[in-house]
Amino acid sequence: RVRVESPNAPAALGAYSQAIKVNGMVYCSGQLGICPKSNEFVKGETEEDNIKAQTRQAILNLKSVLEEAGSGLDQVVKVTIMLNDINDFSSVDAVYREFFMLPENAPPPARACFAVDKLPKLGLVEMECIAVEKQ
Repeated sequence: RVRVESPNAPAALGAYSQAIKVNGMVYCSGQLGICPKSNEFVKGETEEDNIKAQTRQAILNLKSVLEEAGSGLDQVVKVTIMLNDINDFSSVDAVYREFFMLPENAPPPARACFAVDKLPKLGLVEMECIAVEKQ
């Protein structure tokens, strides 16, 4: 197994890797909506914009890790989304669709989405994924 670390995604907050590659698969740890340059959560104009901004950034962070691993969003087979508030589902889904419903990323990956008690650093959304390496 090989550790994957992207300089274009936030550093791990604990004792884990951003991703691990093994046997042609890429297992990405959860990414929050943290800007890798400022190490702060991205923000929008409103509360709904905050969840959308954090969702978009979490996906961009995953994309950076996947690309460092020799994969990409078009190779994702499973996504797990953890929400601070299940009422944010439709806002998160709208942003998710901007990435995973593109023709070049078809078919969309399998997915689970659920609410949790609290996310690290009090984030609004966290996403992890499993992908295959590009051939």
